[in-house]
Amino acid sequence: MPVAHYVMSHAAERPSRLAVCGPEAELTYAEFAEKIHGAARHLLRLGVGPGAVLAIGVADPVELLTAVLAADLAGATPLVGEHAWDEERWAQVAGAGVARIDAPLPYVAGPPVSREARPEDLAWACFSSGSTGRPRAIVRGRASWTESYKHLNDLTGIGPDDVVLVPGPLVSSLYAFAALHTLATGATAVLPGRWPGGSLAAHLERASVVHVVPHRLPDVLKSPGSLRTAVVGGAALDQDARAAADGAGVRVVAYYGATELSFVAVDVDGGGLRPFPGVEIEVRAEAGGMLGEVWARSPWVSEGYLGEVAGPLRRDGDGWVSVGDVAEPYREGEVLRLRGRGDGAIQTGGATVVPEDVEEVLRKVPGVGDVVVIGSPHPSLGAVVTAIVEADHGSPPPRRALLEAMARTRLDAAQRPRRWYVVREMPRNQTGKPARALVAALLSAGDPGLRRLA
Repeated sequence: MPVAHYVMSHAAERPSRLAVCGPEAELTYAEFAEKIHGAARHLLRLGVGPGAVLAIGVADPVELLTAVLAADLAGATPLVGEHAWDEERWAQVAGAGVARIDAPLPYVAGPPVSREARPEDLAWACFSSGSTGRPRAIVRGRASWTESYKHLNDLTGIGPDDVVLVPGPLVSSLYAFAALHTLATGATAVLPGRWPGGSLAAHLERASVVHVVPHRLPDVLKSPGSLRTAVVGGAALDQDARAAADGAGVRVVAYYGATELSFVAVDVDGGGLRPFPGVEIEVRAEAGGMLGEVWARSPWVSEGYLGEVAGPLRRDGDGWVSVGDVAEPYREGEVLRLRGRGDGAIQTGGATVVPEDVEEVLRKVPGVGDVVVIGSPHPSLGAVVTAIVEADHGSPPPRRALLEAMARTRLDAAQRPRRWYVVREMPRNQTGKPARALVAALLSAGDPGLRRLA
């Protein structure tokens, strides 16, 4: 069932219940349902309906969700992006000619919008977590998200009387899922649109549940307020964080997944990751290997990437899929012990950054001959993106200001390098490609040939 239909149902049963609380407005379910219908009628007048992809980049999170659910109601596929993206960046994602919404949709009066929806409808398109310099959108059928809602409710205890804080941008699939799940459940979604910073404690005074990435959990636990449950997705969660949550009286439900795969495994009590309901897991290792690739088979996986875009998602002939994450050998009934991404991807603060995509963008900076991007260890984020730049032969090293300007305009926040180095000549392998592992080793060893850019 479309999430918009859930909203209509809650509006009929509990019209005065708060549905969404954003920076500019709070709406009851009755008010929100009517707003969605009016926006859907506007989209249908524009010819945006079944089979269409609608690019949505609205700054206000309540208006953004209105557009998303109006598209869902009209039968289109909503694709949420950043409000600040320009036409070129949108064209990279969705192709030319795709309808784009960058302002609140107007209300159009008329009868309720109704259409028959199917579980296999391509109802959602979302971005992997900061993983690509050329934006990579993942398309999924309706049921691959909505049918998992009841399992998440069972695991977390989230219900219609909860107030759920979603403290991040909805361009992130983690936060988008959290907001839509909250509305499908009939709870109240608190949507600051970004990390609330100084107002976090005030938000937590009214919230019973929060969705966060691991490095934000310590901030939440400083002033837990009325919090009962923290749903934590992204990077691994250590036992110290769980102990701190226990001390604050907050239950933690942590999960592992990927935008392409949705839920794969969940840890409800600190005992380790076990398959999410409906998921089968295999770890495929070479004979005698210490680690292997994680493969999953479930109803929750996506349909793949929008357009002719390559990515880490792979499928075999039996319905198993993988994005290249690696783990220790696994047998059914055991705990899944993840060890990271096997393709060199950087896990930073719950986001996955593919080095090659950042490198492609930075190579366009004048004076850059080549560049290698790696992850440098960080105590709270897990890793930070680090760029090692080789000057174009015959040119002086590019200025850090130029590099950072390109990063700000062409990369998402998680992808932007936090540390910059310059090398006179990039170490290369026998095929002439940069030797990424050797560069990482030289940096770790403090090699003087790698000079920090001020």
